[in-house]
Amino acid sequence: MGIRDLLVMDTPVPSLRGRKVLITGAASGIGRATAEAAAAQGAELVLTDLHADQLDEVVTGILRADGTVLYHVAGDVSDYDWVANFARQVDAEVGVMDVVMNIAGISAWGTVENLEHRHWRSLVDVNLMGPIHIIECFVPQMVRRGAGGHIVNVSSAAGLLALPWHAAYSASKFGIRGVSEVLRFDLRRHRIGVSLVCPGGVDTPLVDTVEIVGVDRDDPRVKAAINNFHKVAVSPETAAAAILKGIRKNRFMVYTSFDIRFGYWWARKFALPYEIVMRVANDRFDKLARISGTKLEERARDHHSTQ
Repeated sequence: MGIRDLLVMDTPVPSLRGRKVLITGAASGIGRATAEAAAAQGAELVLTDLHADQLDEVVTGILRADGTVLYHVAGDVSDYDWVANFARQVDAEVGVMDVVMNIAGISAWGTVENLEHRHWRSLVDVNLMGPIHIIECFVPQMVRRGAGGHIVNVSSAAGLLALPWHAAYSASKFGIRGVSEVLRFDLRRHRIGVSLVCPGGVDTPLVDTVEIVGVDRDDPRVKAAINNFHKVAVSPETAAAAILKGIRKNRFMVYTSFDIRFGYWWARKFALPYEIVMRVANDRFDKLARISGTKLEERARDHHSTQ
């Protein structure tokens, strides 16, 4: 490897036109917006999601807009056997992917005394093992083909910063960040770029359905916090545009909003202030949890007394 190769890597996928692109989690949120944006740029899509009906709706919409969907099927990326069979079908009917995007994900928040094993397990299975299964089953073909390509893995602000109540979620998101860091260098020799997407607030359906363990979502304070999130969150379309630009520019770190870019820089440059801010945030979250948790207990006691 020459000096230039150590310093510069030509963009492996400067355009999506005519490229075969796999997107997981394509039925809603960032995945759906990215699929629609990629189709508009001429990508030939392979799509999957857990929810068959919603996935069919997305495919219908893309085809109506003269986009190209080569293959789509519903399935669970946390199931390795399903992913392996899916990959065999895609290899046989479509061929080798040029771009692989791991966007499917779930979320749950809570403190360690409230989280159950199922929360930890499901987050790691979907958010970390899901992308690993896709990487295992689709990337070796890209390497053997020798024509380059690109991988997108979606982490989170919780994969960069110690956000309160995010221990289980961060386990999965820090994990995929680590995988991506290594693949960034391992795959460089094969001209396969890697992008790690670290969204902050994105206004997707996940926001209203995320499980906050031990917290009463009907509490006015909790509702107010969720409404405040909606006010500062970017749209899925904004996140999708950042992802596609990241591929086009061959960027490793892809941010969907400035606040996360600044926060990560700030955390690395100013360790003590970062710790203080995280402690203050944690205290505020704890206070909210104790207030709403008390209401949950009162509601449970009232329900029991009426039995």
